[in-house]
Amino acid sequence: MAGPKVTLDHGGIAELLRSSGFAGAVNAVAKQVAAASGGEMESYTTDRAAALVKVKADRQARDGALTRAAAAVGLEVRQKK
Repeated sequence: MAGPKVTLDHGGIAELLRSSGFAGAVNAVAKQVAAASGGEMESYTTDRAAALVKVKADRQARDGALTRAAAAVGLEVRQKK
């Protein structure tokens, strides 16, 4: 028995990812991670909203500061394959 056929609306998804609501959500989570890690957050735009959080390399290497902060705010953290 075949499963249901799903067709993605790529244009609609792209519009959603470029929306101000999505940008606000991305920035809000990045701010939480920055606060929890003691790092700093920068937002930027490519073809969609994006943000990054920076911590000192030795804090990440020694304590996993960014990894722990991301997990603490509910982001999925997993090892790279």
